[in-house]
Amino acid sequence: MLTPHSWQKSSFSGGDEGDACVEVAHLDDHIAIRDSKAPARATLSLPAEAFTLFVEALKYTAPAAD
Repeated sequence: MLTPHSWQKSSFSGGDEGDACVEVAHLDDHIAIRDSKAPARATLSLPAEAFTLFVEALKYTAPAAD
């Protein structure tokens, strides 16, 4: 079980939707991801390399901000 202090939220989280984001925790060789609005629910854990590829894919396919 991860302690509350091991979870991090992006500094880009804020404004009206500040609680609607994901949190990440750095484990030994994995990155865990959870919904900040439902921290007791399931988490997704990816190997660090796969997490990097996941984030890069999100950046590549994300729609332009208005």
